[in-house]
Amino acid sequence: MKEIVVISGKGGTGKTSVTASFAVLAGKAVVADCDVDAADLYLLLMPTVKERHQFYGGNLAVVRKDDCIGCGACLAHCRFNAVIMNGRGAGEAVFTIDPLSCEGCGVCVRFCPVKAIDFPERLCGEWMVSDTRCGSMVHARLGIAAGNSGKLVSIVRREARRIAEAEGKSLIIVDGPPGIGCPVIASVTGATHVLVVTEPTVSGAHDLERVLSLTNHFKIPAWACVNKWDINSEMTEKIEEKAGQLNARIVGRIRYDRMVTMAQINERSMVETESACGEDIKRVWEKIVLQEG
Repeated sequence: MKEIVVISGKGGTGKTSVTASFAVLAGKAVVADCDVDAADLYLLLMPTVKERHQFYGGNLAVVRKDDCIGCGACLAHCRFNAVIMNGRGAGEAVFTIDPLSCEGCGVCVRFCPVKAIDFPERLCGEWMVSDTRCGSMVHARLGIAAGNSGKLVSIVRREARRIAEAEGKSLIIVDGPPGIGCPVIASVTGATHVLVVTEPTVSGAHDLERVLSLTNHFKIPAWACVNKWDINSEMTEKIEEKAGQLNARIVGRIRYDRMVTMAQINERSMVETESACGEDIKRVWEKIVLQEG
């Protein structure tokens, strides 16, 4: 089974647009959206949700008001400003935990003298299995201020593999998150290949180097393509040269196209439109399929 992960060193490079086009071109593949913090692949593939599952990650401190003696030990030991005090002082105050600030470290639980703080598992979001016009899709939504995004990404990838095996699919196409942090590492670890989509800007060049350093560290074969290359052809050449030095194969260029916005409004990928940009993406896909074969 092959797993291609589309990533970018920064947001806004066109990574999701390329992924949606690949899903359409592949025809028979399982699609996974691992950008759990800001998932938007669904906007182009319009999935019909078949299954919803809650995602629990970490713990959340909760004060039992009836048992709290108002001593303030939790407030004194919390380093994340998550303890809220309502009242004048120790013995009179009422203490609660702000769920958006709580990091789930458990210090307040440890130092509460009367054990009046519960520490249940925290509901951090949900993951879903859906149908799309391109086949099955696994995607997720991380809750506001919730952590453990890497764990949620791992669940999405695990379920995508399970569905691919059950359906007899030999290819998984993954829309990865931007950057180089924990969710990106969870997205690319063990993948067959990654495609890095970048743009011809100073920040695009800088973040391309960071993400290719990451793929080299994990010894994952990488391809690279420059989106909107024609807005700065000189920078595009520099990026391609640098990508080659960092062991990435250049698989093409995608031109700037105003029709991208219209395609997004119409809930379509670029290869489902009559656009020059769509033709560029098709050529990138053909080169990837050729190299994979």
